[in-house]
Amino acid sequence: MVKRLALSRFDVAFSLRHNQRVIHHLHAANSSQEQQRRVALVCGPAFVESAIHIDIEASGLRLWGWVSLPTFSRSQADLQYFYVNGRIIRDKLVSHAVKQAYQDVLFHGRHPAFVLYLELQPALVDVNVHPTKHEVRFRDGRLVHDFLFRALHKALAGVRPQDRLTHDEQGRELSSAEGYPEVERGAATTGDFSGQGRISFAPGYTGGSGFSTAPATFSSAFQSVAQNRQLVSEQMAAYASLHNEDDVPPLGFAIAQLHGIYILSQNAQGLIIVDMHAAHERITYEHMKSAAQSEGIRSQPLLVPLSIAVSQAEADCAEQQAEALLALGVGIERVAAESIVVRQVPVILAGANIEQLVRDVLSDVLEHGSSERIRNYQDELLGTMACHGSVRANRQLSIPEMNALLRDMERTERSGQCNHGRPTWVLQSLDQLDKLFLRGQ
Repeated sequence: MVKRLALSRFDVAFSLRHNQRVIHHLHAANSSQEQQRRVALVCGPAFVESAIHIDIEASGLRLWGWVSLPTFSRSQADLQYFYVNGRIIRDKLVSHAVKQAYQDVLFHGRHPAFVLYLELQPALVDVNVHPTKHEVRFRDGRLVHDFLFRALHKALAGVRPQDRLTHDEQGRELSSAEGYPEVERGAATTGDFSGQGRISFAPGYTGGSGFSTAPATFSSAFQSVAQNRQLVSEQMAAYASLHNEDDVPPLGFAIAQLHGIYILSQNAQGLIIVDMHAAHERITYEHMKSAAQSEGIRSQPLLVPLSIAVSQAEADCAEQQAEALLALGVGIERVAAESIVVRQVPVILAGANIEQLVRDVLSDVLEHGSSERIRNYQDELLGTMACHGSVRANRQLSIPEMNALLRDMERTERSGQCNHGRPTWVLQSLDQLDKLFLRGQ
């Protein structure tokens, strides 16, 4: 109760004591920074470090507050505060709008965290529909729902890796300044890292002295790193020619690939680890969504049409929904009771496993039913297709290919999560790495 009240009135100081012990002592918060400090005290510093601040006005409505990044989610909806004209409410319309805004980026079964304030004319909302006054009825529910969805959707889509990195640093500074406990943060090191703002590379090992007894696989791996070093240097030089030499792109420069799954990259803060399939899946998905919304998905005919044996139900589905599938760039023709022919596919998926792609798409279409429902669930179908068009695990990428993927991630909306809500990259800062190796302790 005290937490809910404290978040409703920043201009009021709160003090709660129990058994002669101070549980909460919150000063009045008038500036935006003081308000953020109160949110951190009430909801925890981890929330503030992983949330973005929004303030949007349109159609006589204003929405402001803090919403968590998709990477900060909860197993329960226990960190959700929504206020309408200063009154905390629980409303199905609000919950649905928030859920829709997060549906593309949140892992299944997880819940976002938020502290949000909706302001509108009192005449546009009825607060007397429930004895506890925890529910309200908006005079124009559709307007409110669409406004909430668009505001949150836009805010989440606008987050880029550089924003997250800057936000993390600011959040940690706030935690330290206020004496909050550090959350997953390594202790500061006393070592000399005067050059940590630049990219630097250690000399490549060649498997020579000191490793003479190393297995052959170690020797070849070190030789590969040495060969990649020249490519990395060339990438750095090309970037520096277009930017200030002290600038480092947010996701840094690739230095290696681990087990054909992860890209290891060095940026100004430390080590970036990228799940290359998850990252490319999100990039492909966003490109396909943009194409579908603007000029339609471009497709290309297969040089050799692909014949696929399917069940009668799948063949019936392909025949009945041929037009809807064609709008998604997949051209399918039924040629027998249990046989179909694929004649064209989206250009962006030309290198995918076409047979498995079509089988998965038909499975989804069977689940979604009519053409109208297919249109409503178009993003899910595009997500299924994007997964097949992404780089697969164990595919070896060159240094330029890895860096091209990193630059695409920096430009793409929602690139911090794959289509299923899993993170696509994480940062291990120098402080965190130092803590692992007990440096400076």
